[in-house]
Amino acid sequence: HVQLVESGGGWVQPGGSLRLSCTPSRSISSIFLMGWYRQAPGKQREFVAHQYSFDNRSYADSTKGRFTITRDNSENTLYLQMNNLEPEDTAVYYCSAQLGVGGAFFWGQGTQVTVSS
Repeated sequence: HVQLVESGGGWVQPGGSLRLSCTPSRSISSIFLMGWYRQAPGKQREFVAHQYSFDNRSYADSTKGRFTITRDNSENTLYLQMNNLEPEDTAVYYCSAQLGVGGAFFWGQGTQVTVSS
């Protein structure tokens, strides 16, 4: 079991940047897979990015080139750097963790990101 605490959401104008943080209740280096998902009003939760403990990273096509996911073992924190934000990025962003291969996913409480002028 792991608890996840997110922070860093807020309001930003189009073209701006935000950095989200997620701190797990256990050592991040022990977690097999960590990632970010988002859910916009009236839509299903969708994949944003994830990173394995062995550093392999993947991104959704809509975020590739604009977002960067990073696991910082020294800070025990997962980050999502979001640049060149668009109104379509507006959503609640959730941190996720899978402790082992085929294991259950754990979720944070979510943090709101709003992109508007």
